[in-house]
Amino acid sequence: MANAVLMPKAGITVESCIIGKWVKKVGDPVKMGDILFEYETDKAVFECESTAEGELLEIFFQDGDEVPCLVNVCAVGEKGEDCSALRPNGSAPAAAPAAVEEVPAAPAAAPVAAPAAAAPAGADAAVSPRARKLAESAGVDAACAAGTGPNGRIIERDVRRLMEQGVPAAAPAAAAPAAAEYEDVAFSGIRKVISKSMMASLQGSAQLTHHFSFDASVIRDYRAQMKAAGGDYAGVTLGDMVLFAVSRSLLNHPDMNAHMLDANTIRRFRAVHLGVAVDTPRGLLVPVIRNADTKSLVQISKEVKELAAQAASGSISPDKMSGATFTVSNLGSFDVEMFTPILNPPQTGIIGVCKMADRVRRTKDGSIDVYPAMGLSLTYDHRAVDGAPASRFMQEVCRKLEQFTALLAD
Repeated sequence: MANAVLMPKAGITVESCIIGKWVKKVGDPVKMGDILFEYETDKAVFECESTAEGELLEIFFQDGDEVPCLVNVCAVGEKGEDCSALRPNGSAPAAAPAAVEEVPAAPAAAPVAAPAAAAPAGADAAVSPRARKLAESAGVDAACAAGTGPNGRIIERDVRRLMEQGVPAAAPAAAAPAAAEYEDVAFSGIRKVISKSMMASLQGSAQLTHHFSFDASVIRDYRAQMKAAGGDYAGVTLGDMVLFAVSRSLLNHPDMNAHMLDANTIRRFRAVHLGVAVDTPRGLLVPVIRNADTKSLVQISKEVKELAAQAASGSISPDKMSGATFTVSNLGSFDVEMFTPILNPPQTGIIGVCKMADRVRRTKDGSIDVYPAMGLSLTYDHRAVDGAPASRFMQEVCRKLEQFTALLAD
């Protein structure tokens, strides 16, 4: 009896996953635990192991498809078994591979010109998926082929003929500049999610950004002391100190440590679950330091590095990337002096950490003093927080950072 393999539920907060690529193909033998395909959430990449044994009879979803969790993705069983009853609603069986695409014969009354004499179809011509795939693997431009399919569509045999005969004489001059001018790259699954989330954030909230700076002399000097101390202390960064100060300030400003549930309701949290934006090879991810307001500076420093490493490797659990009540994004290492971070809905606030730079100021005795200033940019949802209370929150954060050793004493 044929068995279905389900799309795994990668964490309690995940509702759907995107198929990255199939490792097995229809007809392949499958053993229990064999990797069938890769799939990804907006957080990480995983491998789906087979929960059945036999032959891969049918694939219900293809590369790039978004599939709800716990929905049948493919069928495994004995060769020739009927698995139509396992197909999810609306899915169709995978197309069987064919040696050559079949094309309807041209009517006798309207003969088609011989392919060898046909002109290249051009960049706007329709290209069948199989023809495009063959052209990409062979490193040729499918648009240079003469389409002999229905309505001039370029099909597989046209690309094969192009590979055999070479690019038509009239095409190289036009094709070469076009190929050099641009490259079309499809978004990965996580890039699609980031794109969708950023647009939804800007369209669904009233965002405003305030820019601040503070005297970073104390945290700069304290960082030097921690580095000299060695061990776990040596790993503490200026960014970790900002996280610590933010975690100690948020509970005094409950509307900043909150979620907008709808247009008229805000949920205030009694603990700080701090999201930390991390740059990874797959894109921006935001792991969460839970109960950050109860953790020491060294604990926060160690945890953020562990989470960042898991996020970068793609092994992080989606559950470690949900539930943040506030987010911090640090671009200081990229020499960014100020920026406008985008809210991570439904959160009401996010801080952008900027670079440290020397500034001058006049002292009380009238002399000029050079000091290290660090910038902080707060974006907040104006539906939940007005400008004055948002600024008071940032004043407290800056004050704590300027008096960091006193903050540690508390």
